[in-house]
Amino acid sequence: MGRAGLNRKTGLATLTLTLAAEAPDLDVFGRLHGPAFGFAHHRGFTHSFLGAPICAAVVVGFVYLIWRIRGRRTNNPSLPPRWGVLFLYACLAGLSHILLDYTNNYGVRPFWPFWEKWYSWDIVFIFEPVMFAFLLLGLVAPALFGLIDREIGARQRGPSGRLAAGLALIGVVLLWGVRDYEHRRAVNALEARTYQDIDPIRVSAYPDWINPFQWYGVVETPAFFALAPVNSLGPDVDPENDMEIRYKPEETAITLAAKRSCMGRVYLDWAQFPFTETQTADSPPGAYIVHFEDLRYLQGPHLLRGNQSRSGERARSALGASVELDKNLHVLGDLFGTGPDQVLVPEPGGNR
Repeated sequence: MGRAGLNRKTGLATLTLTLAAEAPDLDVFGRLHGPAFGFAHHRGFTHSFLGAPICAAVVVGFVYLIWRIRGRRTNNPSLPPRWGVLFLYACLAGLSHILLDYTNNYGVRPFWPFWEKWYSWDIVFIFEPVMFAFLLLGLVAPALFGLIDREIGARQRGPSGRLAAGLALIGVVLLWGVRDYEHRRAVNALEARTYQDIDPIRVSAYPDWINPFQWYGVVETPAFFALAPVNSLGPDVDPENDMEIRYKPEETAITLAAKRSCMGRVYLDWAQFPFTETQTADSPPGAYIVHFEDLRYLQGPHLLRGNQSRSGERARSALGASVELDKNLHVLGDLFGTGPDQVLVPEPGGNR
């Protein structure tokens, strides 16, 4: 955005835009207070319409402090900083962060704290390679074609890179348009058929991170979930033998206790297709571990069936959660995510 023209209006524009665009992700420090707290506040206040101007003000204040420490110097002495304009730029950068997070399949809560509903467009993966390539080319192309770019910059009497940056932003918008169209085709294909002769009550399609025309469908019926790959070029839902049926687990006192925990409440608030599995814990005796997964992150039954741990159990989703309960169904601890270095952390108010 800076190279596309905003850095021609005021000094310190690029620095302000960069810091303000990254500032919302400072909420990751919430993990220092435990998994449930960190998960509950991730993409919360700093990713909301209320938080955007507050984050912008903090960023501009920080940039002002750096400017004063440097003796009020900028890289271009003929272009002094305009602090009101920089605040507007910081707000714009923060909103761009919210928009980018909205387009992927994790989502945002833009109306937090007044309305904590999650919204997601589900048209790109959390990391979108094509978009990354557009933006990277927008930055490096001027260096690769320096003579042409310098000639354009000289005629326009401003910083170089404007054309490449503008084309990169246009490419991102066009990508969103194509992915939205393909996403709608995938959803329509899932809605147009039955599953074990049962009509779906809810369907969603989530993007593959490599193939822009491959989607991972999640279909809910009254008794089960169907996980089905979809090709939006057809669009066709793959045959029945490429689907996986997951029957909804029976609700028990154990799962209800886990869902009432802090982690359980937060996870169910975020998950679109929550699914639980219960296992007995190694210690203490009689304890249970309830695993929470969101079926939109299993990335297809063809991967899921081959994704087994060494013990033969199904590997957990990287965005799953677990809650440990003692034999009296009191919460002992919880965790968010998976990995060999992660352990159940005592929940506030727990017994250990």
